[in-house]
Amino acid sequence: MDKNTIIGFVLMIAVVIGFSWFTQPSAEEIQAQQRYNDSIATVEAAKALEIEAWQEQADAQAQAAMASVEVDSLTADSLHKAELFAQYGAFATTAEGEDQTIKLENDVLALEFSSRGGYLRKATLKDYKNYTGEDTTNVVLFEENDNRYGFIFKTGARVIDTQNLYFTPTATDSTVDMTLNLAGGAQWNVRYTLPQDSYRLQMEITQNGMEKVIPQNIVNLDMYWDLKMPRQEKGRMFEQNNSALYYKHTGDDVDNLREKGDHDKYVKTSLKWIGYKDQFFTSAFIADNNFNEAFLVTEDLEKDPKYLKKFHSETLIDYTSSNANVGSFSIFLGPNDYKLFRSYDKGLDKEDRLDLDRVIPLGWPLFRWINTLIIINVFDFLGKFINNYGLIIFLLTVFIKLILFPFTYKSYKSQAKMRVIQPQIQALNEKYPDPEDAMKKQNAMMELYSKAGVNPMGGCLPMLLQMPILVAMFSFFPSSIELRGESFLWAKDLSSYDAIVEWDTYIPLISSTFGNHISLFCLLMTITNILYTKVTMDQSGQNTMPGMKWMMYLMPLMFLFFFNNYAAGLSYYYFLSLLITIVQTWAFRKFVDEKKVLAQMEANAKKPRKKSGFMARLEEAQRQQEALLREQRKQQAKHNGKGRQ
Repeated sequence: MDKNTIIGFVLMIAVVIGFSWFTQPSAEEIQAQQRYNDSIATVEAAKALEIEAWQEQADAQAQAAMASVEVDSLTADSLHKAELFAQYGAFATTAEGEDQTIKLENDVLALEFSSRGGYLRKATLKDYKNYTGEDTTNVVLFEENDNRYGFIFKTGARVIDTQNLYFTPTATDSTVDMTLNLAGGAQWNVRYTLPQDSYRLQMEITQNGMEKVIPQNIVNLDMYWDLKMPRQEKGRMFEQNNSALYYKHTGDDVDNLREKGDHDKYVKTSLKWIGYKDQFFTSAFIADNNFNEAFLVTEDLEKDPKYLKKFHSETLIDYTSSNANVGSFSIFLGPNDYKLFRSYDKGLDKEDRLDLDRVIPLGWPLFRWINTLIIINVFDFLGKFINNYGLIIFLLTVFIKLILFPFTYKSYKSQAKMRVIQPQIQALNEKYPDPEDAMKKQNAMMELYSKAGVNPMGGCLPMLLQMPILVAMFSFFPSSIELRGESFLWAKDLSSYDAIVEWDTYIPLISSTFGNHISLFCLLMTITNILYTKVTMDQSGQNTMPGMKWMMYLMPLMFLFFFNNYAAGLSYYYFLSLLITIVQTWAFRKFVDEKKVLAQMEANAKKPRKKSGFMARLEEAQRQQEALLREQRKQQAKHNGKGRQ
């Protein structure tokens, strides 16, 4: 090693030693850092001791039951108990038992509970029948393992699901208590109470001494609910498309996952209730307080002949292990009955209402208003005196037609006026054939309409008034549980299709959209619609292009494909409505003399007429438009002249 290398190493060592000496902390800094480290260590040690204390206490209490067993003489039973303790800790005493079934009934519900999991295993609706081929039985919302819900306890390294624990049941006429008796005298109890003539099962959870088992720093309790929704109706396609997972934001609106396909959603806001709904029935968990948040999942079971969908929800509830009262819920198990749902909100402030009626698809706000304030009340009123729902639908149709009659008659008079002035309109078309004269022809038309007292839009008013009602009926009949199972003429169930021809062979596109049947009321509605289309075109008195005529006749045929799977009651209503309209049109044409109408129009044309404000503004707008067009033509002519030069 040469001299320069040695000098370099010596200098580097000197620099390192010097830097360390200058940057070393002072005695005061060392003491401050030591105090900080000691405080952190003290806090961590306190936390560790707290967790270790309750864990050791729980383990000691659980091990006390096995203290009599000597380690050197362990039997197979004691080894098994040791394994249970290792897995369940303080819950080991409830990890085994006998699965008992406990029944609870009132006038409308028959319920069965399982001691394994302490949950509701089966729910039967006594007043409703399930359509299963030729046989009919009571509607069973779920049974066996179709419905499962439970709570998740987190105790240190252990995660305990109440579905795996055996509860001790105690039953009376209207209540069932499910109790977990844990090590050290701790208890977890679920009490179910079923009031008479009620679809709402009350569920109250209490506890005692659970702070010995669950750390007091646990502030949330996990809850989950799984349900496989069985098929209840004859028309599977329509029932599946009207089944969905619904939920209500606390103090806010009701929302739902989309009906078709597989979907999931994480909801960060608090929820008041979570419900699983099919076409006519709903199961819903309603919290007295709130669910803090939720993860919601829906899955279609298209290939399963027995089930429609699979629903899953995970949520949190507020929890403190030292509080005796854990939470209260009610479980709704019943029909999608609008009046029943509204009764639950009677007398409550808006932010406290459940709004369960929102699970019934009664249409957009305007159409829903027609259904809830008019149609449902008329329907229920007629139902008090008449038990034949086919007759009720007929009377409801007549009622609606009577309301619209003045507007319908006025529309016909307007159309009659348009027909009698068709020769004059044709003359104006021949007088102004050129597109450049379009404004002149329009002015002449408006003058003709004004003198004749004709409103060219007058025929549209009844249609505009009737359209919301037709759309409201489109939502009402498939959702009306009153029609479920009600027969009329050949239709066995007015809430489903009325097949006169059925087949089992799967036909691509046809079976998945049209179905494997032909509904008679839908077929009658289609034929009547075609007849109505012909009457309408004949009544207009105008020549229609051949291609347009075919389009007009094609629409009713499209309705045949669209409505074939819908409720027979809906097709029956549309059939009656179209038939009454055709009869009205025939009566109007028979009793309204168009010659007298023309004579009256000619007499009115001779009288001086004061222009309305609307007509004056319209004519002024037309004059301004004509002036603008003339100016544009002049500018175009100048431009063309310069171009030729």
